Amino acid sequence: MVYEGILLFGVLVIAGYVFSVATQQRHALHGQTSMQVFVFLFLGAYFTFFWFRGGQTLAMKTWNIRLVGADGKRMKLWRCGVRYVLAWLWFIPPLLMTRFIEGLSLRQEGLLILGWVMLYALIARFSASRQFIHDRLCGSQLVSAMPLVEAVKTQADPVQP
Repeated sequence: MVYEGILLFGVLVIAGYVFSVATQQRHALHGQTSMQVFVFLFLGAYFTFFWFRGGQTLAMKTWNIRLVGADGKRMKLWRCGVRYVLAWLWFIPPLLMTRFIEGLSLRQEGLLILGWVMLYALIARFSASRQFIHDRLCGSQLVSAMPLVEAVKTQADPVQP
């Protein structure tokens, strides 16, 4: 997830540039909400495209992870979009809590978000299927995409005299 975030930095720079040029934005705080919606949709298009196209984002390719449906086949486009929205369960609950709990310091907000992310990951670790909640809800799974190694021949080629 950290590596994905590093690569997403470049995607977010592109999204911010496209938005600011398209809207003639002159100040970062003008149109802040509409920019957040645009970035959300831009990221959704990024993830949905890569998950649908080959089951892997750039970071997933590096770590040899592939997204497939519960049946092991390629994900449908609409299911990739649903997975993107549901994947926000990693962050939406603590972000909402920080909005409604008054007087939290930046450090406390960070700890709340980190604690939730760790809890979310632990739920997957200790569930019977070892799947994240969003994967169970949308019928997807992460599988290994390690290249297959050719089987070693069990019989040697006959030697010609």
